[in-house]
Amino acid sequence: MANIILLFTCLFLGFFFKKSSLFPKETPVVLNKFVIYISLPAMALHYLPKIELSPKLLYPIGAAWIGFFIAFGLFASLGKWLGWSKKLTGCLILTSGLGNTSFIGIPVIEALYGKEGLETLVLVDLPGSFIMLSTLGIIVATTYSRGKTNLKQIGRQIISFPPFIAFIVGISLILLNRTLPETIDGVFEKLSYTISPLALVSVGYQINLEKRSKHWNFLILGLTYQLILWPLIILVLYKIILNQSGTAINVCIMEAGMAPMITASIVASAYGLKPKLSNMMVSIGIPVSFITLAFWYWVLTVV
Repeated sequence: MANIILLFTCLFLGFFFKKSSLFPKETPVVLNKFVIYISLPAMALHYLPKIELSPKLLYPIGAAWIGFFIAFGLFASLGKWLGWSKKLTGCLILTSGLGNTSFIGIPVIEALYGKEGLETLVLVDLPGSFIMLSTLGIIVATTYSRGKTNLKQIGRQIISFPPFIAFIVGISLILLNRTLPETIDGVFEKLSYTISPLALVSVGYQINLEKRSKHWNFLILGLTYQLILWPLIILVLYKIILNQSGTAINVCIMEAGMAPMITASIVASAYGLKPKLSNMMVSIGIPVSFITLAFWYWVLTVV
């Protein structure tokens, strides 16, 4: 419950700071830079070395990767067919193809499934959503932020993306069976706590709900995929086609239906991929997701 209260408090504070002019208009840019350059790498270096490689990773990781690849295929095809701008297509791929599997996911999954659910959540979040953002996510952001690009430019963007560098270090520690010294790990843990409040204040600062905004149709399309179609696909694939069951599978389905990832919205904004739409996806998607998650939880009790 504390995370839920913090979520809406930070969104409100960002909105309040903008309306009161207490903070400069460059505030979201500064906060986004801090999250990308400091908070995200710290989270990667704190959590990644603790992951144990095993076959049980496949279903949770699969839920995240399947959702992203389908989002990519869907919105890239629609964008080409309907003549969308590259920035609009990239924005929808990033914000609809990456779920808020940690900040929203943790309180929801803990309340519904307890510690057993959290064990699966970590697998969906880190090897799934986080690695996706740090690799394919940055490729999408780089590719769709420019009219033309090449492999050298994409490669340069990836290897200079701080969370990706931290990801490589974290994976290396796993393969070498090493962990960070306790003191350093503690520092990274504390820095990782800054992700959600700073990201949410940034999103709140940029909230601008224009009734006549040209983004509403795209917002509805993106959220329909994120909150309805994606969890439905995972449910059908895991429970019906692959005949899987249990708490871990239910958590995978619930995680697939989480609101858009806050950090993905920040990356989209940082790369100029329709910042207004990317922030609407988060600021509207989060409250709407509580309704759709209740629906999916009910579905899982009867399926």
